Amino acid sequence: MEWSEVIDNPLLKDLPFKIELNRFGKLLMSPASNKHGIAQSRIGALLTNKHPNGVTISECSIQTPEGTKVADVAWASDAFIEKWGTVTPFPRAPELCVEIVSPSNSREEMQIKTTLYLEAGAEEVWIVYIDSHLEIFTAVGQVNHTAFSEGIREQLFKITK
Repeated sequence: MEWSEVIDNPLLKDLPFKIELNRFGKLLMSPASNKHGIAQSRIGALLTNKHPNGVTISECSIQTPEGTKVADVAWASDAFIEKWGTVTPFPRAPELCVEIVSPSNSREEMQIKTTLYLEAGAEEVWIVYIDSHLEIFTAVGQVNHTAFSEGIREQLFKITK
């Protein structure tokens, strides 16, 4: 399948799953939980408040060499949006892509998605383990903090308590 077929398919519109495509055009689905949804909304709000010169995007579809991946939350600068608008999927990753780890996600899956987002142009990728910690990755590898994450990490783990 192509991403446009996924978007236009009425059978896939109301599924309680996050849908992605692999490089062969096959659907990948992950179940959604309310805890995950709350974390996603609150991370988006934190990013919007801290970085007003851009937009946060929930369920941001991004074309990668391994198919269309969907970041739980992304932050795109005004310049990114000016260039790409609302094209779906984005042909490159916004500046920040965030994945919130669910019980169904493996560490290997998160490593692959991190690499794909960075290769697609993301400046940072955050892997959020809801109840415990945040991992931040840039082109140089894993880092403890960035200017983008400053002031957010402290508030991040208050979101599901």
